[in-house]
Amino acid sequence: MLDSPYVRRVAISLQLLGLRFEHQSLSVFRTFTQFQQINPVVKAPTFVCDDGEVLMDSTLILEYAEAVASPRSLLPSNLHELQHALRLVGLALAGCEKSVQIVYERALRPPEKLHEPCVTLVTGQLLAAEGALEEGIASRPPAVTSSAITQAGVSAAVAWHFTQEMLPEVVPAANYPSLVAFSARAETLPEFMAAPHGDSTYRHDG
Repeated sequence: MLDSPYVRRVAISLQLLGLRFEHQSLSVFRTFTQFQQINPVVKAPTFVCDDGEVLMDSTLILEYAEAVASPRSLLPSNLHELQHALRLVGLALAGCEKSVQIVYERALRPPEKLHEPCVTLVTGQLLAAEGALEEGIASRPPAVTSSAITQAGVSAAVAWHFTQEMLPEVVPAANYPSLVAFSARAETLPEFMAAPHGDSTYRHDG
């Protein structure tokens, strides 16, 4: 489902790479059995290739997509620029991972079983990732157009939007002005608007 930042970064990236795809919105909770029939691991996103082989993990799916779309790419070819882009992607994914951990801890664990030291640790990791991402976006603002945005920009924007949808009280927007401005601009791109955060299903026009 597009309420997962990992699913959403794949859906947006596939569009930017010019690859057509069909999106089926399934929940790892509400439609577990149906999802299990496609991928026994029930991991989102799950990507079914044209020959039926199943891939999972957003980064690995996008590595495959990059190979299919070549020479089109969302990663810089210059080594120094690639290094910087991969750092931002790593920070964005760390933010996603820690946000999801907090959401799951709150939503799935009974209040009396909530382990506050763990939540505190993960929250610290989340804030560290967001702080470094804010610094990276502020010092070298990524391009925000459909033709120029990189995977670093996609991942940063998606990660920030997810965190603000799910944990705004944990990561106050006022502390991250560069991320706020960058994400707001990215969300106006047609590829982002076609795959909005939530339980809707992405569909191609035409």
